[in-house]
Amino acid sequence: MASGVRKIPGVSETLAAAVAALGGAERPGQVKMAEAVADAMETGEHLLVQAGTGTGKSLAYLVPALLHAARGDGPVVVATATLALQAQIVDRDLPRLAHAVSPLLGRKPTFAILKGRSNYVCKAKLSGAVPDDDASALFSTPSTPLGKDVQRAREWAGETESGDRDELVPGVSQRAWRQVSVTSRECVGAQKCAFGQECFAELARARAAEADVVVTNHALLAIDALESFAILPEHDVVVVDEAHELVDRVTGVATAELTASMVERAGSRALKLVDDEAADLQDSATELARAMDDLAPGRLPSPLPAALTDALITMMDAARATQSALNRVKEAEEGDKKAARAAVDAAYEVADRLLTQSAWDVAWASVNERGPSVSRSLHVAPLSVAGLLRDRLFGERTVVCTSATLELGGSFDLVARSLGLGVITIDGEDVAGSSYAALDVGTPFDAARQGILYVASRLPQPGREAMAPQVLDELEALVSAAGGRTLGLFSSMRAAQEAAYSMRERLDVPVMLQGEDTTAELVRQFSSTASSCLFGTMSLWQGVDVPGSALQLVVMDRIPFPRPDDPLMAARKDAAGPAGFQTVYTAHAALRLAQGAGRLLRAVTDRGVVAILDPRLTTKSYGRFLRESLPPFWMTTNRETVLEALRRIDKDAPPIVPVRVPPPRAGALTAASG
Repeated sequence: MASGVRKIPGVSETLAAAVAALGGAERPGQVKMAEAVADAMETGEHLLVQAGTGTGKSLAYLVPALLHAARGDGPVVVATATLALQAQIVDRDLPRLAHAVSPLLGRKPTFAILKGRSNYVCKAKLSGAVPDDDASALFSTPSTPLGKDVQRAREWAGETESGDRDELVPGVSQRAWRQVSVTSRECVGAQKCAFGQECFAELARARAAEADVVVTNHALLAIDALESFAILPEHDVVVVDEAHELVDRVTGVATAELTASMVERAGSRALKLVDDEAADLQDSATELARAMDDLAPGRLPSPLPAALTDALITMMDAARATQSALNRVKEAEEGDKKAARAAVDAAYEVADRLLTQSAWDVAWASVNERGPSVSRSLHVAPLSVAGLLRDRLFGERTVVCTSATLELGGSFDLVARSLGLGVITIDGEDVAGSSYAALDVGTPFDAARQGILYVASRLPQPGREAMAPQVLDELEALVSAAGGRTLGLFSSMRAAQEAAYSMRERLDVPVMLQGEDTTAELVRQFSSTASSCLFGTMSLWQGVDVPGSALQLVVMDRIPFPRPDDPLMAARKDAAGPAGFQTVYTAHAALRLAQGAGRLLRAVTDRGVVAILDPRLTTKSYGRFLRESLPPFWMTTNRETVLEALRRIDKDAPPIVPVRVPPPRAGALTAASG
C-alpha cells in the first residue's frame, strides 16, 4: 500500500466504533444487516432486508453507505417514504454517525437532503417574474385564513436560508405555498433565470452532488428513475427505507389527473400571450366539463363514451394549436411563456394517455363533493409498476430495500414481485425480474412475551354500514380495561368519528380524534397523557412511534382490505386472475395489518395488546395468511383473558415517557456537510 493512503476499515469494525461512540450496545440483527448491505454494495446483488423495530436499521445501512463513498465508489442515495424518517436521518443519525466515524475514515463524511423543486422557495416567483393564475390566493385579504397563509409564506420566504418548505412551521396550505414556489415544468432553468445563481433548489442540488450520502424521498427517486432527465447526482447504489411504501409512491408519481378547470387554467395562462388559440382551449374546457357530468364514478369503459372522446379530441386539437402559437411568441417574458406551455402540455399529455387506452393503464372517473360544490376528475394510472421498477430502477443500479414489513404470510415473494424482483407478471405472462437476496434479521423484541393478539371472533362480520352495537361495546370494554392508553386504527374517517364520539359519551378518558389538530400535535399529546386515546385512519397505521406505557392497546376495527370501489386495485385484482384476491387484496391487507400491529411494541420493555375486531381473521381461509404476516404475538380469542391482561398491564404500567419534540432544523442542514 502506498505511503499516506489510509486503509478503509471494514463494516463490522466501523459499526462497532459508531455504536460505542453513540453510547449504544451491539445488536446481532444490526450487525447481520450491515454486513449484508455492505456485501450487496460490493457484489451488486439487490437485497431485501426485513428489520423489525428496535434493530437499528438506519445505522445498519448508513455505515456501509459511508464506507462505500469513502472508497471512492460514488455517493449512495437513501430514499424514505415519510418526512419524519428523512428528518431523523438528516438531523439526528447522520450528524452523530459522521462525527463518530470520521477518525476511522480520516475525514468527516458529508451528506445532503434533496427534494423536488416545488418544495423550495422560488426567488423568481417572489419577484413576480413567474406568473400565477390563482388570483384569489394572491389577492386574498390578510384577514382570511388563505390570506394569512400567503402573507406568512412570503415573509418567511424572504428570510429563510434554505428555502425548504418543511422548515416553515407551522405549515401553510398548498394554495398559499404555490405563491412562493414553482414546479419543474414551470421553471425556466438556472441558465435563463435572473436568480439562477442563488436558486434554493439549484443550491440544494449542487450540495447533493458533492455529498457522500444523499437523502431524498420515494417520489423524487421515482421521478429520477422514470423520467428522461436526471435529478439526483450520478449514483450506483440506492437504499430504499420504508420499502413497503415504494410501489404506492411510484404509482402516485405515474398517475395523472385531468379536470375541466385544469384545462381552463391552461387556456387562461396562454391567453396572456396568444388570443384565438387560447380562447379555443378555454372553450374546450366547457365541452369537457359537460362530457364529464354524464360519467358515473368508477373505471372508464373501453372504448370511452363518444361524448368524452369528442371532448378530449377537441381539447387536444386546441392544445396543439396553442402550443404552436406559444412557440411563435418572441417578445414574452420567459417565465410567462414557460408557465403557459407547462400548463398546456400537462393537459395535452393526460388527454392523449386517456385516449390511447393502453392495456398497461387503468382509467377512471371520480366525483368529489364538498358541501354544495361538486368537482369531477379523470385519472389514469399504470396497472402495474413492477416492469417500470425492474427496468428503470433495479436494472440501472444496486438497490437495497428495507422495512419492518417485507415478509407477507412468511414469504418475501409477494413484495418482491410487486417491486419487479424475482418472477413478475406483465400483461398476464410470467417473466423474469431482477434477481435478489432476502434476509430477515429479526427484532430484539420478544413479541410472544411482550404482546397479545386478540381476535374478537364472536363479533358480527363488518358490513358497509355503521358499526354494530356489539363492536362499540367491545371497544368500550377494551379501552376501559386498559385505562385509556389506546391507539384506535380505523378503516374510514366515518368509523373513527363514530367510535370517538361514542367513547367520549361512555368513558371518562380523553379521546383525541385525527383531524381535530395536526397529527404531530395529537401524537405529542397522546404520548404525554397516561389515560388518553387517539383514534384515526390510515396515516396513523404507520409512522406513529409512542414507546412506553402511554400506548398499551392497539385496536383495529376491521381487516384493512382495499375499498371495493377502488378502480385501480380492482383492476389489478382482475388482471392477476384467480389468484388476484390473494396477491392483491389480501397482500394489501396483510401489509397494513402488520404496520398497524407494529405500533404496539416500540421498546424492549413495552407490553400490551393488539385487538382486531374482525372475526374473519379466524373464520376465513385467508385468515392464516394474515396472522402469519403479524408479529408472533401470543394469540387468543378469549375476551375475559384479554380484559384481565389489560387491567394487569394498566396497574403495573411505569410512568409514561413523552415523545421528544425535536427543535426546528437549522437552515444549513437542509443540504449540509456532516
